[in-house]
Amino acid sequence: MINNFDTCLNFVLREEAGFVDNKKDPGGMTNLGCTKKVWEEWVGRESSEKEMRALTKADVAPLYQRKYWNATRCSELPSGLDLCVFDTAINSGPGRAIKILQSCLGVVPDGAIGPNTILAASQFKGSSLVHLIDEYCSARQAYLISLPTYGEFGKGWAKRVKEVEEAANKLIG
Repeated sequence: MINNFDTCLNFVLREEAGFVDNKKDPGGMTNLGCTKKVWEEWVGRESSEKEMRALTKADVAPLYQRKYWNATRCSELPSGLDLCVFDTAINSGPGRAIKILQSCLGVVPDGAIGPNTILAASQFKGSSLVHLIDEYCSARQAYLISLPTYGEFGKGWAKRVKEVEEAANKLIG
């Protein structure tokens, strides 16, 4: 497997560029896709708005690698599928990203990625991988539609899922 972490991180950071603090967003204060709560857990202390505004790629990359990429074992997933799972993990949590993947693969959706999930995912190549990515993105979109904040953020989320799917298909080698 190719390790696409840098490619996938760059995609996420382009999508998540900039500081936002939308009072209607349950994530609250966010920069580069990293919420204040997640950042504070990572650094082990409270952080200020000034600190959140100043976050850089170099700051968040180790967090993203450990908390989302490694937690979902993206380096062991087929190229393209890794982006789908990584992006979902950042937006909806690693457990949700894994459960969506497991449901699409037909393995027990327990939210813990183990050898059965990795083996099932490794069977997809070429056009079957394109189909899996489509199914994953459709399942992700269905989950997002179920959220109470979909009315407020749904248009942006739908655009994001479509862009992830397009980028994921370009990564299929």
